[in-house]
Amino acid sequence: MPRQRTRRIVRTLAIACAAAVIGTAVVQGQIAHAATAIRTPAQIQAASSRQLFAGGLAVQPTSQAAQAEQALRAKKKTTEANTIHQIASQPVAIWLGDWYSTTQLKKVVATELANAERYSRTLVLVTYAIPDRDCGGFSAGGLTAKQYLAWNQVIADGLRGHRAAVIVEPDALAMISSCPKVASERLPLLKSAVTALANAGAATYLDAGNSNWVKPDVMASRLTAAGIGSARGFATNVSNYYPLANEVAYADKVSALTGGSHYVVDISRNGRGWKGTWCNPPGAGLGRNPSVSMANTKLDASLWIKTPGASDGTCNGGPQAGSWWEQYALQLVKLRAT
Repeated sequence: MPRQRTRRIVRTLAIACAAAVIGTAVVQGQIAHAATAIRTPAQIQAASSRQLFAGGLAVQPTSQAAQAEQALRAKKKTTEANTIHQIASQPVAIWLGDWYSTTQLKKVVATELANAERYSRTLVLVTYAIPDRDCGGFSAGGLTAKQYLAWNQVIADGLRGHRAAVIVEPDALAMISSCPKVASERLPLLKSAVTALANAGAATYLDAGNSNWVKPDVMASRLTAAGIGSARGFATNVSNYYPLANEVAYADKVSALTGGSHYVVDISRNGRGWKGTWCNPPGAGLGRNPSVSMANTKLDASLWIKTPGASDGTCNGGPQAGSWWEQYALQLVKLRAT
C-alpha cells in the first residue's frame, strides 16, 4: 500500500497568512450564537458538537485564498476572483508550526482568538512541529523534543479560557509505520501535548491518518499511547482526498477501539475522491463546505483542515509545499462536489 501522507505548510506563506480571522461562520448553513467556553477535559468529552463549535467556524479573511482573490480583483480578473471566492469565503483551519518564534506564536494565537471571538465563532488550529516531522519528506522539519514541549505550552497558555479546537500533528502517528525509530520519543511527546492542550480547555483531536493508511486496530493502539484518553478524539483525512463515507467507516472502527472517541474529518479536497496519489492529484475537486454535525454521532464536524489551493509539494507540476497554486485552486472549484 502506498503511503497516503498529508503535508504542507511552508514558513513564509504561513507567516504571511497569520492574521485576523474575521467573517462569517458555518454550522450546517446556519449562523449561531457563542456559548460559554468549556474548560475541563471532562466537560469537553461530555459536550455535544454544537457546544464545542458554538457560533460556527471562523473564516480567516487573510488566508492564501483571500489574498489571491483580492489580487485577482485588483487585476480586474473578476471571473477568476469569483471562483477563488468559493474557497476564500469558507472557514479553513490555521496551521501553527516551527516557522513561528515563541513571540510570534503568542501573537498569532492571541490575534486569531480575538478575531474569532469578535464574531462569536470557534477557532480551529493545527499544530505541526513534531520532531522529525514528515520523516524527511516535502514538509520535513520540526522542533527538538525540549522545544516541542515548551512550544505546545505556549499554545495551551494562549487558549486557556477560550473556545477552540486543535488538530494535533497531522501524519505524526500514521508515519510511525514508515519511520518506526521515532515512536519511542514521539508517543510521549504527543501525550504531553494533548494533556497541555486539553487541560487548557481546547477540544483536542489527535491526527489518525486516513482510511487507506493504517489499520484501525493499529491506529487505535497508537492513539491510546499518545493520550487520546485526555482528548476529545481524533481527526482523519487531513490534506487527503477520500470520500466522507470511507472516512466515517474507518473512524467509527477507531472510535469503537478507543472508548467511543469523537472525530472530525477533513473534506477540503475530497469532492472527487481518491485519484491515485496524495500529491496534487489531477482531477481532484473541492469538497462540500465545512459544517458542524447536528446528528447524535461520533462525527463532530466536517472541516477544511488543509487549505484548498495550497500545493502538496513539487509534484504533478506543483510549487513548493504550502505555496498557493492558482491553477490548481481553480481546478478544485471547477470539479467541486455538488
